[in-house]
Amino acid sequence: MYLKETWYVAAWDHEVGRELRAVRMLDESLVLYRTDAGEPVALENACPHRKLPLSMGRLKLDHIECGYHGLTFDKTGSCTRIPGVKRVPPSVRVRCYPAVSRYGLVWVWMGDPAGARAQDIFPVEHYDDPAWARNQGGSMIVDCNYLYITDNLLDPSHVAWVHQDSFGNDACESEPIAVSLTPQGVIAGRWMRNVEVAPFYAPLVSFAGRCDRLQHYEVRFPSHAIIRAVFVPAGTGGGGPPFHSQVMLMDSYNFMTPVDESQTRYFWFQLRNFAVGDSEVSRIMDEGVAAAFAEDKAILTAVQEGFAHQVTRNIDLASDRASLLFRRRLSELIAAESGATATGVGVLEPSATEQGAVDPG
Repeated sequence: MYLKETWYVAAWDHEVGRELRAVRMLDESLVLYRTDAGEPVALENACPHRKLPLSMGRLKLDHIECGYHGLTFDKTGSCTRIPGVKRVPPSVRVRCYPAVSRYGLVWVWMGDPAGARAQDIFPVEHYDDPAWARNQGGSMIVDCNYLYITDNLLDPSHVAWVHQDSFGNDACESEPIAVSLTPQGVIAGRWMRNVEVAPFYAPLVSFAGRCDRLQHYEVRFPSHAIIRAVFVPAGTGGGGPPFHSQVMLMDSYNFMTPVDESQTRYFWFQLRNFAVGDSEVSRIMDEGVAAAFAEDKAILTAVQEGFAHQVTRNIDLASDRASLLFRRRLSELIAAESGATATGVGVLEPSATEQGAVDPG
């Protein structure tokens, strides 16, 4: 179900401090806190004695004391004290997960600690670029399997129906989508030429009239995405950078962390090349993005329910090519990691290929 040898977002930086915080990730329970020096720590959230969650204990200096019998653990997971025991056996410990603060988020490595390299964390271009502005972003719990969200983020076409009053309009209905597999993930994208600017973006562009619009939807393994919106005056788009001097660029970074098989915590923030330093624009965009993502949440929660109680087999469409390709490759990566045979990931099967609904091109 999950790729383990990789980094996932556990929390926002501001959520992890000098108090014990319980989180659940990939069906595992962790406890987070920050050392007095500011270093994030992630440990198994279960005392090895009677499995009481360590998050129910207390932080003493940089150690956790279990709230049941006082066993104490340092930031590496080693037990440093058992009341009434003179010598603590070195085997008494809890699992320690490598943790790093980056981009305002706490990232946790869920696999073998020996493989954890901070330089492999998802790169965020322009994060510290003074020529770009950053929205605060947000997070929410979505009651669905994380792969339904990666499906959604590899589907530019859904904005025409789910986000009619924000990200989408009629121009998003039928323009063909190009799909490509990269070593890092899958990209689905298209240029839409000479179209109306979608409602969310209309007050933000610096030019008048119709536009050429690029939708770049990219999801990288295991479940991190960058959604790039490019708007230029009509007749000037269709290629890559350098863009027209009046280009509006917005990069939306999205990080999906599976809680368990049917629940996901979804983190996001945006970077933009306009209105730098304008806090009111940031506020308006934060509110607009949160409202649009709430629309996705309603759809995806219902999709989870639909698959959980399905009676007839689902079909897939040509617009599902990117998500099916992503699932297939992720399944292969998980199988290679576990030494198993790839049998598909998640609960959505590529059934429509057999029924002829997916365009083979």
